[in-house]
Amino acid sequence: MFRINEVLKYEDQKYRVLEFVGNQIVWINIEKSSGMPSTVLVNELLELIDSEALSRVADPFEELAFMAPEQGSVLQKKRDKNYELIKPIVENSKFYLPKVRSALIQEIVSKTGTIKKTMYHLLRRYWQRGQTPNALLPDYKNSGGKGKKRKVSDKKLGRPRKYMPGVGGVVDKHVERLFRIAIDRYLLKDSGVSLPYAHRKFAGMYKNYFPEVLESEIPTKRQLQYFYKREYSQVERLKKRTSTIEYTKDVRPLKGTANSNVLGPGSRFEIDATIADIYLVSDNDRGNIVGRPVIYMVIDVFSRMVAGFYVGFESPSYAAAMQALATAMTDKVQLCKQYGFEDVTYEDWPIVGVPNAILADRGELLGHQVESLERSFSIRIENAPPFRGDAKGIVERSFKTIQADFKPFAPGVVEKTLIKKRGGKDYRLVAKLPVSEFKKIILSSSLYHNKFHLLRKYDRDVDMPADLEMTPLSLWNWGIQNRTGRLRAASEEALRISLLPRAKATVSELGISVFGVYYTSSEIMKSGWLHRSKDIRRPVGLQAAYDPASADHIYLFPYKGKNDYWVCTLTDRSREFQGSSFWDVWQVKDAQKKSKAKTKLKAEEQKRLHEEFVAKTIKEAERKFPDTSHISNAERIRGIQGNKAQEKESERGITFYKPEKTGKGEPAKVLPLNGGPQEEDYSYPDYTEELFDDEDI
Repeated sequence: MFRINEVLKYEDQKYRVLEFVGNQIVWINIEKSSGMPSTVLVNELLELIDSEALSRVADPFEELAFMAPEQGSVLQKKRDKNYELIKPIVENSKFYLPKVRSALIQEIVSKTGTIKKTMYHLLRRYWQRGQTPNALLPDYKNSGGKGKKRKVSDKKLGRPRKYMPGVGGVVDKHVERLFRIAIDRYLLKDSGVSLPYAHRKFAGMYKNYFPEVLESEIPTKRQLQYFYKREYSQVERLKKRTSTIEYTKDVRPLKGTANSNVLGPGSRFEIDATIADIYLVSDNDRGNIVGRPVIYMVIDVFSRMVAGFYVGFESPSYAAAMQALATAMTDKVQLCKQYGFEDVTYEDWPIVGVPNAILADRGELLGHQVESLERSFSIRIENAPPFRGDAKGIVERSFKTIQADFKPFAPGVVEKTLIKKRGGKDYRLVAKLPVSEFKKIILSSSLYHNKFHLLRKYDRDVDMPADLEMTPLSLWNWGIQNRTGRLRAASEEALRISLLPRAKATVSELGISVFGVYYTSSEIMKSGWLHRSKDIRRPVGLQAAYDPASADHIYLFPYKGKNDYWVCTLTDRSREFQGSSFWDVWQVKDAQKKSKAKTKLKAEEQKRLHEEFVAKTIKEAERKFPDTSHISNAERIRGIQGNKAQEKESERGITFYKPEKTGKGEPAKVLPLNGGPQEEDYSYPDYTEELFDDEDI
């Protein structure tokens, strides 16, 4: 029923069970500073339990079992010495009898010279704290009052000064209030001010209260620092002195890992972009510096494999992310061959298919553009909170790894400052690496990372074998064989079109308009949308997918809620954009709009001047109009025909052009029209067939 060393509570007092003697229990009150063990009947304790007057409670000294003083330390020596003193008593089976205990104490005192008070103190400590040698450890942890506020007196606390003049100021309640104002106002901010600065601000406030005080009697910076560390916890100081974004991203403790939320390969892809730390030159003209490229990386969380990437100069956006995701979900063998890596096989880069989830920034994969991915391929789109790069820690870390492969060697790498040392050059001017070669480097780095990079800090799961190679490819292959979450197959064409960005398409008799460019197709012609009739009803609210790299085609979705699409080509009206990209289209359209705006301003000005001229001319004509009151209206109307004939005769007498005679010149070259030799056909082309080639559509 009862156990030795357990603690019982009776009448708000705690007792420890020391020993069983027949039908009695030996126990001791562990909260009193006096008293020795006593006995009590077991039946009495059982009755107290039945009446709920007695209950079991937690041992307040249980932490002593976990203490292990260093060998040879003062704690260890004192503990062992004290235990040797009381050992003959605590090991005696009749220690609870006062006469036996008293005789043993008297014997030890006479042999060792220890006083009885010390013996009783040690025995009580031993029995109250659990009957173990650790119960006799000194309570040095309670010495000194660390972190506790000292009692304020008229005399300055602490060590007296040796070199600085004066005695020093006393930190009373008024000084503490000024300390707290200076700390809260200046130090506990994310502005990064130092403690000396906060102390100088405190000194200014202190001088305002006590203008006659000497500088040597102002409370010191050390006193402010002591108050600061005593009154404000380390966590509180960190939170207040760090911005919320920085604390959440870089300072707060991490409680989990990325692998704890994935089941296996393909469970989650992380995608993110960065601006590379290098300046590149153009492939067409290597003398032209084109700037720093944008790198998009797609990483599989479970295996850390590079699933896909994008290198280009499109700003981080959905259009650029789409190209990286398209690479990540399709076969990479052809891509490798395109850049000269002929030996790469599917087994070297086996990531082909659709993942379960994609984690990205809010701006890139947020909105209606990714609905087709979620709806058609069951991909869960996860968006990281703003300013939380740590939420995508795997892909964020990959940027440092990838860039470490070229930064020590490549020219044009970004340095800490543009300030040139003596004899140095601007790092932008030494750029020599073209865009295509940089893409090859990124591709080679991805291949090396996937096959050979050692993941030293990878957090293994319990079922992973000890001899498993910690490389991304090995983890991927092991996960495919032993885990769930593998990639799902999907049509590459359907996948690419689903990844393309969408835009609103309008229908008119000129064609399907996207970004002001007109398209058509055989399906559109058959639908009758382009016929010029008031009875034609054209759809509204259509969407079209487009590839930013090519404006030659778009993919029109004619039915809402379905993924059926029509491939549309440029009409003759928009032939100027043949072979262009949509980036070119946007640039040209922007320039055209600016030109139209300038022309419109000029036209408005000239229109105003023209209207003023017309109004002035009419007004002048009205002023010169003769008085016709002496002629009837009928007579004036009858004279119109005669007046018209007279005006025509006058007009015929005017010669509009009379050529001037010049000197003799060279005779013109005669070209034979019919028959005879003729090098080129100078006849005007006939476009009749082209004008009416769609009559039967």
